[in-house]
Amino acid sequence: MTLDRTRTERGRRLSGAYWRLWWATGVSTAGDGVFAAAVPLLAVTITRDPRLVSAMSAVTYLPWLLLSLPAGALVDRCDRAALMWRSQAVQAVIVGAVAVLAAVGHLGIPLLAFLIFASGACAVVSNNAAQAILPDLVAAPLLHRANGHQQVVMTVGQQFAGPVAGSLLFTAAVAWPFGVDAATFVVSAALLASLPRMGRRGSGPPPLRTAVADGLRWLAGHRLLRTLALLLGVNTFCGQLANATLVLLATQTMGLDARGYGLLLAGAAVGGLLGGLVGPRAIAWTGERAALVAALAANAVVFVGIGLSPDVIVLGVLLGCNGFAVTLWNVLSAGLRQRLVPSALLGRVSSAYKTVGWGLMPLGALAGGLVAHSFGLRAAYPVAGVLRGVALLIALPVLIRAMRPDASS
Repeated sequence: MTLDRTRTERGRRLSGAYWRLWWATGVSTAGDGVFAAAVPLLAVTITRDPRLVSAMSAVTYLPWLLLSLPAGALVDRCDRAALMWRSQAVQAVIVGAVAVLAAVGHLGIPLLAFLIFASGACAVVSNNAAQAILPDLVAAPLLHRANGHQQVVMTVGQQFAGPVAGSLLFTAAVAWPFGVDAATFVVSAALLASLPRMGRRGSGPPPLRTAVADGLRWLAGHRLLRTLALLLGVNTFCGQLANATLVLLATQTMGLDARGYGLLLAGAAVGGLLGGLVGPRAIAWTGERAALVAALAANAVVFVGIGLSPDVIVLGVLLGCNGFAVTLWNVLSAGLRQRLVPSALLGRVSSAYKTVGWGLMPLGALAGGLVAHSFGLRAAYPVAGVLRGVALLIALPVLIRAMRPDASS
């Protein structure tokens, strides 16, 4: 009886290895938040052209379009923990180079874009591996909880602590935020190196082209995940279309300085933090289907409202509402993939999912720069909100059928 009770308690607890992953995620995403706040501020010191500012956002996500598929194949044939810490060690070197070049004043737009792309390429490998390794560390019934914890610490780091620190560090010295980001990658890599080995078992890996095709084929054949990937593609395109010039909306239209911009991002992150904390309970209470549709609908409505915001307070509140909806979506969609996709294919299917879902982000960022340049800094948000709403209406019948309790795929 005592042994059975002990096993039951262990089945309800997240492992020590998971918590090391959690700490590594927290440290590295705090650095990501510092970097994300500092890059547009640095770009604005070089150019005021919305098209060039939005191009920095486009370059950030371009690796997901170009490299995600081969990265997924790599994740399924290699030790996932080793891929994570090695890619983050390389990122530390790249971001350290940004810090040095910014300090000496030799960083123009082309070189900055190249270094952002190189760092993003490492992030593609690390993030794909992080999604795929979670079911190796966490029992299936705990995946929503584990993903919720991950979303909380990512929100705190990327959107709350990181942006505030990044903007404050930037006001002190241009190079400081990038040096701090490099240090966070060193710490995170050390934590990840302590995870148990997660090498793939079985016969020799198939050729890269075959491995990538297997992931694409599996995703294309699964009605629910295929639909979610397409919806994600529209949503992320619209998200970048609207947010690529947020720094200009905040600093030029709303009159915020660098510190105020960081606080705006941090205030918006409160919604994401709440989404990670209460999201798993909301999913359990309403069911996955209702929570998913509500998150997608909220995304559309909030973006229209952001474009009409009369002041920075309303803007911050609406950005927080959007953060809640995005986090709820992330918890749900990650848990569905981890539960539905076989472990041996998870890296490739997740990379295919993200190629479809994130591949349009660079185009969205460029489109946002063009819309802002042509029609004003507010215009992109209502356009993005309407596009999101139309996409949801088109996909809604499929989501309702595919997420029935008796649906098998």
